[in-house]
Amino acid sequence: MKRVVVFLIFTNLFLVKGQELTIPQLSQYLSDNPFVMSPSYAGIGDYVKVRMNGVTQWVGIKDAPDTQSLSADVRLGNRSGIGMVIYNDSNGETKQRGGKVSFAHHLTLNKYDDQYFSFALSFNLNQFRIDIENFDPNNDPAVINDRSSSNPNFDVGTLYRRGGFYLSVNAANILNKEFEKFNPIFEPNTLRNYYLYSGYKFRKNSRTDFEIEPSVFFQYFESDGRSITDINTKFKWYDYLNYYYAGITYRFLNDQFGSPLYIAPVIGLKKGDFYFGYSYQIIMNEILGYSKGTHVLTLGIDLFQGVSNCSCTY
Repeated sequence: MKRVVVFLIFTNLFLVKGQELTIPQLSQYLSDNPFVMSPSYAGIGDYVKVRMNGVTQWVGIKDAPDTQSLSADVRLGNRSGIGMVIYNDSNGETKQRGGKVSFAHHLTLNKYDDQYFSFALSFNLNQFRIDIENFDPNNDPAVINDRSSSNPNFDVGTLYRRGGFYLSVNAANILNKEFEKFNPIFEPNTLRNYYLYSGYKFRKNSRTDFEIEPSVFFQYFESDGRSITDINTKFKWYDYLNYYYAGITYRFLNDQFGSPLYIAPVIGLKKGDFYFGYSYQIIMNEILGYSKGTHVLTLGIDLFQGVSNCSCTY
């Protein structure tokens, strides 16, 4: 029981719940994997984009959150796309596994100004479980069996693009969850959260081999009103079809701008059809004395190139 209490204290220091019946939104979306951020990106690109992500949080703390996910999206016809994500997440004695299937459609607002609008719908299915294998029956007499719940839900997303500018607005976990097997007093059934992702790619012209991409990510949780913001900057160098990038992200609670949750350098490259990305999150609050940080690793491959007749999926 002591271990559980210590872990809850650390969680409260972050004011970010480890398991929200969704994939933790950390810096993996900066690893050229925007579909993980929003379903409205499904089908944008010339390839079947496959990405594997591994997130090991708070290295050095026993039973800290650990997440693995696999995502893929592909164009469907000339103006649509489909995608999927499967994931496995553990946080102490709580486990969750789930998946998401998304459909996106892309519209051309003005092909001469490169203006496009996309919208998407996702169906999610998540299984949440408390594993009692390591519980002490003397200290936790109320927990006598494994408890689990399966929750279907939906996400919606939109995306506006104009030249190098992009703005994505999304709502996740629209339906309330059901937790009859858990304590309804301490477990909120509203997991709706809203998030915005926007940025701009500065590149002098198509022949320039250098690009700067500042971006911002904002997320608001309806259940308790908390919200977070990421401020990001990426620098990308092109070598024909290959590229390399480096950048940094700064995450903070919106009522504590000067006290970041973490600062994370990011690096990555694409060589041929293969992709690699890595981020190390340097923790900046009280947990720093107990943890060595968080590792985020992304591996990917692009398969089966197929150019669309509509520039809305370029």
